[in-house]
Amino acid sequence: MTEVSAKVSWATPGDAAAVAARIEAELRKPGAKRFAFTGGSTPAKVLALLHERNLDWSGVTIALTDDRCVPDDHPASNFAKIKAALDGTAVTFERLIEGAPVAPFDLVWLGMGNDGHTSSLFPTMKALIRPGPTVIATTPVPLPEEAPFDRLTLNFRALKATRAIILVVTGAGKRALIEQALAGVEMPIGEILLGDGPPVTIYWSE
Repeated sequence: MTEVSAKVSWATPGDAAAVAARIEAELRKPGAKRFAFTGGSTPAKVLALLHERNLDWSGVTIALTDDRCVPDDHPASNFAKIKAALDGTAVTFERLIEGAPVAPFDLVWLGMGNDGHTSSLFPTMKALIRPGPTVIATTPVPLPEEAPFDRLTLNFRALKATRAIILVVTGAGKRALIEQALAGVEMPIGEILLGDGPPVTIYWSE
């Protein structure tokens, strides 16, 4: 583990197996737990690794950090992917509802886009601002060609209402982007890395 600041550190190693080990360690702690998981392809890989282990998901509630406003059976639905990856477990899923208050989490798992966005909080977007930790509606500007959808997302207050954050990214380009954010270049992920809030561990792999 390489510490960048009192708040931010780089995990070593930072691959999918290391992320799985971190999630497993959280799951094995006693008591009920609340997690927020990112969408995309990486969670499916990590959850596939966890599926092979004897883990108790009862008492665990999982929310998504964000999702596209599409039906559950749509290929772009993050909810459908997470639900399928945890099929057969006793986990409870918490749906994103615009304007709903969000209770604190034990762990928030974030990803990051090539423009420095995290969750569905984009550098340029249309959004209905709401106070407190809550779910907001956003529309990226411009709409990404690969996912031209409105979104629901936890706002920054909700993302930071947790004991810890893990940021999981791959590729040299995203590492360079994180280093720029840590150096003060303005982008949404900088609010997580440099703003107030819980400790952040970055899991990076090529």
